[in-house]
Formats: sequence, C-alpha cells, structure tokens
Amino acid sequence: MTFKALNLIEPILKALQKKQYINPTPIQEKAIPQVLENRDVLGVAQTGTGKTAAFSIPIIQKLAAKKSNNHNIKCLIVTPTRELAIQIKENIDDYSAFTNLRNAVIFGGVKQGSQVTQLKKGVDILIATPGRLLDLIQQKYISLKAIEIFVLDEADRMLDMGFINDIKKVIKLLPQKRQSLFFSATMPQNIVELSKTILYKPVKIEVTPVSSTAETIQQYVYLTNKNLKKNLLIHILNDKNIEQVLLFSRTKHGANRIARDLIKKNISAAAIHGDRSQNQRQKALQDFKNGKIRVLVATDIAARGIDIDKLKYVINYDIPNESETYVHRIGRSGRAGEEGVAIALCEPEELAYLKDIEKLIKQKITIIKNHPFSQTDKPMTVKERKEANKEKARRKQEFFANRKKKKQTQQKRRR
Repeated sequence: MTFKALNLIEPILKALQKKQYINPTPIQEKAIPQVLENRDVLGVAQTGTGKTAAFSIPIIQKLAAKKSNNHNIKCLIVTPTRELAIQIKENIDDYSAFTNLRNAVIFGGVKQGSQVTQLKKGVDILIATPGRLLDLIQQKYISLKAIEIFVLDEADRMLDMGFINDIKKVIKLLPQKRQSLFFSATMPQNIVELSKTILYKPVKIEVTPVSSTAETIQQYVYLTNKNLKKNLLIHILNDKNIEQVLLFSRTKHGANRIARDLIKKNISAAAIHGDRSQNQRQKALQDFKNGKIRVLVATDIAARGIDIDKLKYVINYDIPNESETYVHRIGRSGRAGEEGVAIALCEPEELAYLKDIEKLIKQKITIIKNHPFSQTDKPMTVKERKEANKEKARRKQEFFANRKKKKQTQQKRRR
C-alpha cells in the first residue's frame, strides 16, 4: 500500500514525497483511516513504528480541510518529555509544510517568554509537556475550549514519570465533545483504566509487541571483560563504515566518562542524560543529527522517543538488566523498514541479562568471536558479589563525604 491509497490531500502527499516516504508503516495504514473517520483510537505501539505520523498526518488533514483563518488551539498533543515534544513538532512541521496550519511546542526547563509569544500569534496544533501546559493555562495564556482533537502520547511513560494527576487535570479542562487518540507502548491495568476515562468507543490498534525486535535489525554481541570494554569500543569504532552511533550507558557518570574517553581518542562524542541542561541536550541531539558528532552517548532518558532518520548503529555499552529496555534501545535503529545494526558489549556479570534478552526476543544473538579483547573473567559468586557491592557502596559514600567536605572548606574560605 502507498500513502496515496489512504486518500490523503495533495499538500500532505507533497510533503511526504519531499521526505521520500512512499509506503505507510502498519500502524499508519491502520490508524490514519480511523482518525479520518473521527473515531477514538487506542494505539498500542512501541517507538520506531511510525506512530507520530499515524496521528499527526490525519490531524493535519482534518484541520487543513476546515480552511479556517482563526488560529485557536484545535488540537492538543501531550507527551512526557521535552525531547519527544520537540520531535513531534519537527514531524508536524514536515507534514504540514504545504498547509497554512500553525503549530507550537511548549515545555518546562526553559524560560516561557518565547513560547508565550508564539501562542499569542495563534496556534492550531499545540504540542506540550504536562507541567508547562498547566502553568500556562493557569496564567491564562492557553484556553482548551476550542479543542477538537486530543492526543496522549507515550501514556505508560507519562505514568512512570508521575504525571498521572497532571493528566487528570488536563482531561477535566477539555471539551466533552472531542476526538481522543491514546498511544502507549505497553498496556498494564492502570493504563487501561486511564484510557477508559479518555476514550469513547475506541478502535484498538496494536502493532509489534514489546517482545519483538524489528526484523531489519542485525544483532551482535562481543563477550569481554569489564576492564576491556573501553578498548573494545575503540576497536569497534576503528571501522570507518560505522559513521554514526547511538551508544547506551547504564549511568550518567558512565555516559560522561565514555564520551570523554572517545574524545581523547579523537572520536567526536557527546553525552545526553538527565543532568544535562535542556539546551545542552538539544544541542548534542542536533549536532548528532547534523553529523557533527559521530557518537551520541545516552542513558535511558533517550531510549524511547529519540527519532533519528536512518540511524543504523546502536551500541549497548552496558547490557540492561530489563530485557524490554534492550528492545526499546535497539529500536532506535532499523526504523520504518530501514536496515539497523545493534552491538552489545557483554561482561561476565551481564551474561544472565543476555540470556533473559534472548528468551524475550526468542532468538540467539550472534556472538562475535574473532576480536582481541576476549572474555577471560568468570561471573562473580554470590559471596564475591556481596563484597563487591559493599565496596562499591563504601566508595560512593567516601566520594560524597569528600565532596561535602570540599564544599564546606570552600565556603569557609569565602567567609
């Protein structure tokens, strides 16, 4: 099937052609006609399935058909993080390029001035994170009275991040008569209950359960020792065909350290995680998209929702202890039918996680045997692990105690 067969208007087809998108993904094929038919939709889809286009394309078509010069907010899209909000806006910019629709994005962590200016000019589609949305509603900069379409994206993540009460407040402010679209990667009971308060006789659309990885992703694992990972990574990146890599680290400190080590070896890299300011994260992401940075080192803040066109390589520097996280991470590559390569560096303590992942995805991951940093260490015994964890906790305590002492000394000197 092609996008043309979905009865889309010429301006949208022109925009899709410009992006060289010809065939819709399964969720787009299923959801677009239902949204155009004014149905409420319950979409169960993991990231990388093309769900943003599945809701934004029909919304643009419906609003463009009204040919209204009155730029009141007619569609509200609520999403949990700034990164996701910005990506949705970028997608809507692309698909609505040949219409006269206006869209804006609002999120916290930055001054509200430029966002308010944008809102005052008039907006048809508003993409927002919950906190900033409620702030600006309270300040009377936003009214939801004219909302015709409401989208809740990444609902499970929204709940994980503690936004449930904010979402309930937003729902109370929406007009009773509206179309609602609800998307979630997983459907635990609390998400099912939330969807019932938002949707009216919804069509359920389900694609690619979380246990599966895209068929277009080739998966490889290197077995190595913990202290050899750094050298192994450099060895892998010596292959100049590996142009751009999204690399996952378990911790923020680990991400910073990996980025520093790569830069020392003249490999352009940047770290993106929760301790980075909004501007730093946006800049790193933009530099990566523009090809200025070869390796973007991320914690799981980036595991869902970072949308990079045609990204081929994902490296798991640390193998996650939750198998689903692995699936979400490698889902950054091999998107919408493109080819992807996922590489994992596995130390002895992570062998159990590797087994769990293979069990979940129901396939064996190819082991790369011919490399200079082979695994020689054995996994720790229960007793050894306890001792190691004690030592780790002691070092951590020592580190923070020293930091506190240092701060106190500096404050005394200032006095």
